[in-house]
Amino acid sequence: FFCFCFFWPTGKDDVLDIEIDSYIHCISAFVKLAQSEYQLLTDIIPEHHQKKTFDSLIQEALDNLMLEGDNIVSAARRAIMRHDYSAVLTIFPILRHLKQTKPEFDQVLQGTAASTKNKLPTLITSMETIGAKALEEFADSIKNDPDKEYNMPKDGTVHELTSNAILFLQQLLDFQETAGAMLASQETSSSASSYSSEFSRRLLSTYICKVLGNLQLNLLSKSKVYEDSALSAIFLHNNYNYILKSLEKSELIQLVAVTHKKAETSYRELIEQQIQTYQRSWFKVTEYLTDRNMPAFQPGTKLKDKERQMIKDKFKGFNDGLEELCKIQKVWAIPDKDQRDAIRQAQKRMVSEAYRAFLQRYANIQFTKNPEKYHKYRPEHVEEMIERLFDTSA
Repeated sequence: FFCFCFFWPTGKDDVLDIEIDSYIHCISAFVKLAQSEYQLLTDIIPEHHQKKTFDSLIQEALDNLMLEGDNIVSAARRAIMRHDYSAVLTIFPILRHLKQTKPEFDQVLQGTAASTKNKLPTLITSMETIGAKALEEFADSIKNDPDKEYNMPKDGTVHELTSNAILFLQQLLDFQETAGAMLASQETSSSASSYSSEFSRRLLSTYICKVLGNLQLNLLSKSKVYEDSALSAIFLHNNYNYILKSLEKSELIQLVAVTHKKAETSYRELIEQQIQTYQRSWFKVTEYLTDRNMPAFQPGTKLKDKERQMIKDKFKGFNDGLEELCKIQKVWAIPDKDQRDAIRQAQKRMVSEAYRAFLQRYANIQFTKNPEKYHKYRPEHVEEMIERLFDTSA
């Protein structure tokens, strides 16, 4: 029978990376060569011996092909054990190819023993099972990723867990049918036994929503590691924004929408909530600019010492608060330029308007012999300081 050039198992897990293409070519080669062999055999061997002879002739090559498939399943199992879920994705193209080739396989193996015919379906089942296991364990790993302070970005930028989760889901896009079928293969309901592509697409959508839900819960938990609630808000804002933008840039948003039509709206609301939480961090600064608990001062009226001190405290409180917040928030990050600009603009407008009104109120009131000590910043200067937030290079 034909000589089959199989690669030998290296004993290393890189079998998953290097040998995928070779294995896919071997599957196709086996089918083509088996078809030619059977054609040749029909010209030489008497008809009543043909099936049995063919069965024994192909056994070694078929066993090698199946053994190599089992090695790939074992390598995938080891990858799952060390939580390397991306490595498991390499079985997806093999599984897709095996399923595409199965009709030709079945045709060429007609008349062979049941044990011969069952070898490919058994391998397909093994790959679907290990693939589904990887998908489920990946979803759990996103949910259970530990909250460690040392692992949190100090500037509140996108967490590695978020970018890894999105990358994994984006890689699934190339194998939507295969991934959906993997999930469907684990369903025990009657509808799953003869699942349609629509059924498996819904399952895949549900799975992606589950991963995103787990990610959201984990990020919420991680955000509590920060002592500063404003930095927590920036962190959540960055991660939610990254998720939304990634979904929109790929076909993931259409898949999510199969089972969660309002996903985009939900993420936009979450992002807006975090912006509002961040903006509240400035209230302790702008609070000094209000005239709450202040008497009405008439220009030219001589102030009492206590009244002068109240005005001085307001100026000093604002100056100190502004300097402190700008120093702290300057090193925080908002990677998305549009979001960064919008948040700065809103903050500038809010603070600047309150500050200008405050200065106008006390413009003609003599509360100090050293006005430059208290009136440290012009409104334009305050705006420039806010413009440098989230910018370590400024």
